[in-house]
Amino acid sequence: MSSAAREKTLILMRHSKAENGAGKTDHDRELIARGRRDAAAAGAWLKEQGLVPDLVICSTSLRTRQTWDAACKGGAQAEFVEFRKSVYVGGVEEALETIREDAGETATVLVIGHNPTIAQLTSLLSDGDGSQVAHDALANGFATSGVAVLRYAGEWADLDWSSCELQRFHVSRG
Repeated sequence: MSSAAREKTLILMRHSKAENGAGKTDHDRELIARGRRDAAAAGAWLKEQGLVPDLVICSTSLRTRQTWDAACKGGAQAEFVEFRKSVYVGGVEEALETIREDAGETATVLVIGHNPTIAQLTSLLSDGDGSQVAHDALANGFATSGVAVLRYAGEWADLDWSSCELQRFHVSRG
């Protein structure tokens, strides 16, 4: 199989701005108004960039689910959405394993999760490869509503550290 036929896109997104959660469990923290606007802007950016995931793997937390809902209101679309506790409670190894197991034959996968996992996953997968502009932007921090777009040539089951190139990094603000 040619590498062009195996080329895939992995989009890693940090949830939008959430309340501080006083009186709530971390899992039940909700987006604030700014977070909803930023998530809608992220959805508009994904649509504008032509990034339509075949699969969204979303943390089970309320704020990540609300981030995806607001992104859809902004224009984002996906074929399938799965909610995975491993993206909420796990670290980078668990997130990587979830992608390997869930992505199957899809061409484009979007993962919506939390820091520090999303930032670490982006850095470990791309290891400085790809767009210097994107890496410079990422070096300023993986802010809420941040979106990293990585290129990967291979089977999802073989995804590993240093196997991707960071193509774009964008922080959405609405």
